[in-house]
Amino acid sequence: MSFRGTYTALITPFRDGQVDRPAFKALVDRQIEAGIDGIVPVGTTGESPTLDMDEHIEVIQLAVEYSAGRCEVVAGTGANATAEAIELTEAAAKVGATGTLQVCPYYNKPSAEGLYQHYKAVASATDLPVMLYSVPGRSGIPIPVEVAARLAADCPTVVSIKEAGGDVERINQLVQALPEGFSILSGDDPLTLPFMSCGAIGLISVASNLIPDVMVRLVRACLSGDFSEALALQKQWYPLFRGLMSLDTNPVPIKEAVALQGHCGRDFRLPLVGLDDTKLAQLRSLLEAHELL
Repeated sequence: MSFRGTYTALITPFRDGQVDRPAFKALVDRQIEAGIDGIVPVGTTGESPTLDMDEHIEVIQLAVEYSAGRCEVVAGTGANATAEAIELTEAAAKVGATGTLQVCPYYNKPSAEGLYQHYKAVASATDLPVMLYSVPGRSGIPIPVEVAARLAADCPTVVSIKEAGGDVERINQLVQALPEGFSILSGDDPLTLPFMSCGAIGLISVASNLIPDVMVRLVRACLSGDFSEALALQKQWYPLFRGLMSLDTNPVPIKEAVALQGHCGRDFRLPLVGLDDTKLAQLRSLLEAHELL
């Protein structure tokens, strides 16, 4: 299995300190109805650092249950401790996930060899297809291109990489280094068009929590080679893409946007907090400008 198309990095709605199951189910249903290829629960956008182990597995299980085989479920099960990543990945497989997203270990900043050994250990412990996740803004280091290439050669379950470093040149380097069939996905909504023009074949989207139909159209246009349509969509929706990333750290703006539409509450877990009144007004104006309210 490889990964291709449009995937939504799901928010995790909370209510009264618990996962809001009805809101989460409705979110999943909206994604699937819009034609999303897959959902990614408990990634960065799902506030995974503030979920305990039981909640983490619960959200993956709910994503599997609510999607009911209608799309892929790529579970965020990475960690900065290899044993924890393996434990979460095994649990995700047990509840029916179809793939696993493995973030680059954060905070401890391992060497290139440490990264290789970490991912090799995780890949060896699962039959799930593994998507590497390079996000230096969160983890402090990227996954080196050479490490991704070694893993692709040595680990049959490592089949994809989510690239969220904001560098188009990295896509060119990865295309040169990785084998045919190894998929590269954009991890940044604003960079979907340039990344896909250089060889990425999909997107893991934050904005699709709000506008899944638009993101599906954008990715499909790129995949079909209709870059004129893709550029028109990019120009129309770029202010929203950018606003969702610049008003505050992800996932605060996207959850606030979904809440403004009435689909969930404004509940965050510390240390994350909601937007202040000024930024919330800016977000509201942005949504109104795009006729989303």
